[in-house]
Amino acid sequence: MTRQRFLHLLLLGILPLMLQAQNVLKDAEPAITGQNHNLEAGKNLDIFNAAYRNLDLLYVDTINPEQAITAALKGMVRSLDPYTDYYPESETKNLQLMITGKYAGIGALIRYHARKKRIVIDEPYAGMPAAEAGVRKGDVILSIDDSVMTDKTVNYVSSRLRGDAGTSFVLKILRPSTGKEMKFKITRRNIKLPELTYYGMRSDSVGYISLNQFTEGCARNVRNAVIDLKHQGAKAMVLDLRGNGGGSEMEAVDIVSIWVPKDEIVVENRGKVRQVNRTYRTRLEPIDTVMPLAVLVNGETASASEITCGALQDMDRAIIIGTRTYGKGLVQIPLDLPYNTNLKVTTSKYYIPSGRCIQAVNYRRDGQERIADSLTHVFHTRAGREVRDGGGIKPDVELKADSLPNIAYYLSAVGMDSTEVMFDYVVDYIARHPSIAQPEEFHLTDKDYEEFRERVVKSGFTYDPVSRKQFDELVKTAKFEGYYDDARELFDSLSAKLKHDVATDMDKHRDAIIRMLETDIVAAYYYQEGALRAGLLHDKQLGEAERLLKSPAKYRYVLSK
Repeated sequence: MTRQRFLHLLLLGILPLMLQAQNVLKDAEPAITGQNHNLEAGKNLDIFNAAYRNLDLLYVDTINPEQAITAALKGMVRSLDPYTDYYPESETKNLQLMITGKYAGIGALIRYHARKKRIVIDEPYAGMPAAEAGVRKGDVILSIDDSVMTDKTVNYVSSRLRGDAGTSFVLKILRPSTGKEMKFKITRRNIKLPELTYYGMRSDSVGYISLNQFTEGCARNVRNAVIDLKHQGAKAMVLDLRGNGGGSEMEAVDIVSIWVPKDEIVVENRGKVRQVNRTYRTRLEPIDTVMPLAVLVNGETASASEITCGALQDMDRAIIIGTRTYGKGLVQIPLDLPYNTNLKVTTSKYYIPSGRCIQAVNYRRDGQERIADSLTHVFHTRAGREVRDGGGIKPDVELKADSLPNIAYYLSAVGMDSTEVMFDYVVDYIARHPSIAQPEEFHLTDKDYEEFRERVVKSGFTYDPVSRKQFDELVKTAKFEGYYDDARELFDSLSAKLKHDVATDMDKHRDAIIRMLETDIVAAYYYQEGALRAGLLHDKQLGEAERLLKSPAKYRYVLSK
């Protein structure tokens, strides 16, 4: 399975509410405040002003006003919920990135290489300036123009690679496979990764669409993909929202409208200020209201993704397959503040067609608490199936994805000295192979894996087996409770059997490690789309979706229980 590397949780409901934001500020006070509240607010603002004036006057060093006030504002919003945030002028680009998914740069991921103690190129993106210039995975970044980057952090180098679209710079790198230093003149462009990582036919009758974010225009792209797949013969469809952290609420509504009739209620926003209350209905003509549909979800499916799958579930329009979703039922809007600063503020909760809100965490003044399943309430889909609020969307078919063995996780980890062996192997493999087979057809040979296994063993790679950690905790507990001495022989025997042996573990988990290696190698040649296509070959959640979609009786049964 590919790593979600680009965008974290995006804003929910920003685009349709931006024009209303300033009106909310004007009209909010009479609706939500009383005399006591105003008195408390005024008193504490006076305290804050007095504290800052005295600090500015008396503190031993000169205070930076922007840093001090920004820290205070950040602290204030952090006490509310994780989504309300303050953006000083220097960070407003981060807010725009959340809203649009766009930034200006070279289009490549970078990472810290612990053994080299340098920043290296991890993954250039298809069709972007870095890839077009010839930059490759593993290239060590030496300088950007005349600025040396060999002792800088990932954040520092990333900030220098980004800039205004149309500006150019010279990137100097060291290519490990040749030992040569190389220079590339690169012109920054507006970078926006495609929302659709991949779509295509899984068989002669099932289409597949992977959507990784809900940014502007994604609904149009999904609609076009559905039309294309139907022309290719798709009689059923899989929409993959795993790892999709959300984004625009309106895009979610328009995606739902692909499969349900026009003018259906998809979601309602409700807050304590009436100006943020809003009902969203499908506004476009559907493409297909009867096609069997399955939506894949997991714990990283959040926000607008949950509106999409939750609405389709409430309307009995799709089977939801996977694991319980994240549970973000809050809506934010951006507000312009003086001097080019911004505030992103949670203004409401959203409710999907059954009337439920799927917010999983209750943010209180004295902390936060996850809503227990026993405290959730029963709602019903249109066909009468029971669904619950709180805790995200519970799938109709709960099925966990295959988990990576512990050794595979550590082999792929970033920034650890002992784990760079996998990254270096992939870089060397790329250097020796100008091209490889298509993602679905590429496979490492036994000889390839044996070479990798020997590299890992000789590198001194170590990792922490979970069983060993639990054993050590058991020993501590037994000693504390006085049982250890009487059972010492048993503990010694078990300890010997749990002895860490990398070579043995690599043989034991060979298939999982090979799949992980193959996906990483494919990504270097076919980028994110190729890595996803390779990962789908062993995707049991997708396999279950296809099985149900191809069996009308089983599909109807799931939607009726």
